[in-house]
Amino acid sequence: MSNHWSLVIPVKTLVAAKTRLAAALGPHRARLAVAVACDTTSAALACPLVARVIVVTSDPLAAGPLARLGAEVVHDPDRGLNTALRTGAAHAPEGPVGALQADLPALRPAELARVLAAAAEFEQAFVPDAQEVGTTFYGVRRGVPFRPRFGGESRARHLAGGAKELALEGIESVRRDVDTPDDLRAAMALGLGPHTAEVVSSLGGFRSTG
Repeated sequence: MSNHWSLVIPVKTLVAAKTRLAAALGPHRARLAVAVACDTTSAALACPLVARVIVVTSDPLAAGPLARLGAEVVHDPDRGLNTALRTGAAHAPEGPVGALQADLPALRPAELARVLAAAAEFEQAFVPDAQEVGTTFYGVRRGVPFRPRFGGESRARHLAGGAKELALEGIESVRRDVDTPDDLRAAMALGLGPHTAEVVSSLGGFRSTG
């Protein structure tokens, strides 16, 4: 499986997760954060080019469900997102390693496979988010130093760090991370994974909330 990817998925503590959705979700915010991470992880595990998924989290409420899906769970040292990603990558065997954001509730295994196949052609590569400001995926070939630069305007930082930007057709679900109600509506239009869909269906009237 040396040509198959290890993917590292960072999951924040739930008290800090999805704060920009608080007004729309109220007490359901933590439930949604777990559901979204579960759908992201499930889709990654179902991707034929993925050998393993390593989740980095310090929240037991997220760790349990994600481990039951088949992810390897590593404790987050709580020293920032990129440190969490490097901590997870240190648990990966030899082979290509990627970082995948945890908030991709519409993620499709086939679209992720398209990204990973393209990324394998470069020493380091990344996928910008739908706003073309942040990053949803960053990966390196086997033997290449893993240097994620997530947070804020990470697209510019990954470009400056020499990573190849993957401008691929048909990978909308890989680019659609969810931080705001509008993001969630856009993911709903693509088709949510089952965990997220169940939570959203319990929020009658979400489509019309701010």
